[in-house]
Amino acid sequence: MSWVHLWCVVALLLASVLAQTTPKDEHFHEELVVRPLSGDHVNTYFQFTTRWHYGQKENLYHTQLTPRVIAELLQQFDVKELHIGLTQGLWRYETWGYPIVEATSGAEMWAWFKGPNLTDEAVDKQWAQLANVFSGVLCASLNFVDNTNSISPRHLLRPQFMPANRETFVRYASLPREIVCTENLTPWKKLLPCGSASGFASLLNSGYVHNTKYHSLGLKVRTLCQDYDEDNCILELTQTANLVYDLRLLEQSGNDFSLRRLFGMGLNGYCELATTSKIYVQCNELGARYQLVPLPPAEVKTTRGGYTVLYGVYDMQEQFQDQGERLFNIAWLAPKGEVRRNRLKPAPPPIYVHRYLLGQGQERGRIVTEVTNSHYAPLPIVVQELIPWYVHAYLHTLNIRRRSMGRHEYGRETLPFKLLHYAPGKQRELPTHLEIGFLLPGQSSALITIDVDYLVLKWLEYPPDANHGHYINAALVSSSLPMGTNYSALPLEGHLFAHSFNATRPSYVLGLHTEALIVSLPTPDFSMPYNVICLACTVVALAFGPIHSVATKVIVVVRPTSAGPRNFLKRLKEKLFSRGGQESTPMEGKREGVVPDDPCPNEKADDDQEEEREGKEEAAESLIANPFESLSSAACPTVWDL
Repeated sequence: MSWVHLWCVVALLLASVLAQTTPKDEHFHEELVVRPLSGDHVNTYFQFTTRWHYGQKENLYHTQLTPRVIAELLQQFDVKELHIGLTQGLWRYETWGYPIVEATSGAEMWAWFKGPNLTDEAVDKQWAQLANVFSGVLCASLNFVDNTNSISPRHLLRPQFMPANRETFVRYASLPREIVCTENLTPWKKLLPCGSASGFASLLNSGYVHNTKYHSLGLKVRTLCQDYDEDNCILELTQTANLVYDLRLLEQSGNDFSLRRLFGMGLNGYCELATTSKIYVQCNELGARYQLVPLPPAEVKTTRGGYTVLYGVYDMQEQFQDQGERLFNIAWLAPKGEVRRNRLKPAPPPIYVHRYLLGQGQERGRIVTEVTNSHYAPLPIVVQELIPWYVHAYLHTLNIRRRSMGRHEYGRETLPFKLLHYAPGKQRELPTHLEIGFLLPGQSSALITIDVDYLVLKWLEYPPDANHGHYINAALVSSSLPMGTNYSALPLEGHLFAHSFNATRPSYVLGLHTEALIVSLPTPDFSMPYNVICLACTVVALAFGPIHSVATKVIVVVRPTSAGPRNFLKRLKEKLFSRGGQESTPMEGKREGVVPDDPCPNEKADDDQEEEREGKEEAAESLIANPFESLSSAACPTVWDL
């Protein structure tokens, strides 16, 4: 009985220790949203949210669910809000609607700074250090963020932290050349409390994530302090993964799909450290034609700005209450015999944008941004341009023309500017920063044009693939919508996807990104030095051998050891006819007692040495005088000369 009591005491002690170490002020939530899109596409949105009521700033040294690198971020820098996005692909607004979290192609980063006695120089230094830190954390090329590609937005970006007042600084930069790969996904998943071992993150298999038509990884950090009290704050970390699958590229029959077919495996459970683990599946609109297996245990009907959506809810903590390891899967079954081409195209969203280049040649061009308002009422539009320093923009050529949606060409009607901010760029130091605002009438499009010149770079400033072209950053477009059509973004005060349910507001802030542009600058022929080097090395190699041989070798006359006929024909005749008689002639001479003459005596008598020396000298002199002429006289008599 004593051992039983001892084990009970040990169990009670372990339970008390676990109760003390369980975070009471930290909460972790994982959510998955699945929405069928038009054109046989499926959008899967992952959101992992960690909230920590750390209180005083000294408590940042003791983290549990929050990654230590995020806590050290608030200790070393005066950062109150940080956004980082790594995106591959382009979101199609006209066919897919609006995403839950907006992102641009490549890498995007912006941050808000706030602190006592902060200056622009100090913020620039912290901004560069912050980019270097997350370059190592996410294995991305954020270390290329510097003053040459960073700006300070004035009107478009708004802070999301609290308290936010005028004593703040903001920095924005984007790298459209950045490519998202497995090296970014792996460290991104390591920031989660459960990593990729369990929970919704186990579905993010790199082989399936990077095989999508669009995938974006996001990281958002902000601080929320109550009543302007710096000792009563909440640290909020939100990690998002937004994927768009093309069902026509998946190996499957018909229009059916499931979690296992999208991610290569079913869900193996939920994160044990998560407070909530829920899956939301859209059941109306394009999702109405699918039959869910299994059926969702609960449904939520939400109306936001006159736009109603029905979601089926799966609670994974209730699903995995029973013991035993198993995989959970949700299947979307389409009606049999459905024809894809008979599906209706969805209505376009209220605002969508496009961007392209005009002009020809490599000296000058024109950047064009087209914004379309399909709503019946006029909407305010704010456009932010970040033009790199190697593209020089002319402000006096900036123009906004308007056309109705029923017309195909733009006329001479222009729209006036409501706001304008212009910061000219400087070669190799600063980019061009442009922000414009105007009111776009309903059922019309606006064409924003500005003329640019392309500069000539130094040969060391070209990237490794110079002929690929140079990128111009995507433009940011913001507006305020009076209705919630196709709008699914989270409200400013919310941190969960469930907080967007029935979140009706007087207006909804919308942010869009255009396409990034590729411009062909004057590029030298980098293959020419390679060809010149190869040709020069070949000529040197061919010339060096003969010259070195002539300059270093000495002609030395050596008397042949075998004194055969020096005439070529005689030597050939000797080789042909002497093979059969080389063995019989000496034997016959011995048998008859006759000794044949030696064809090439190697030993000379003492009295003949002087004559031999004179013959050698004469032969050497004749060889030097005419080295290519064969000597007709033999060095010594042979059988054929007798």
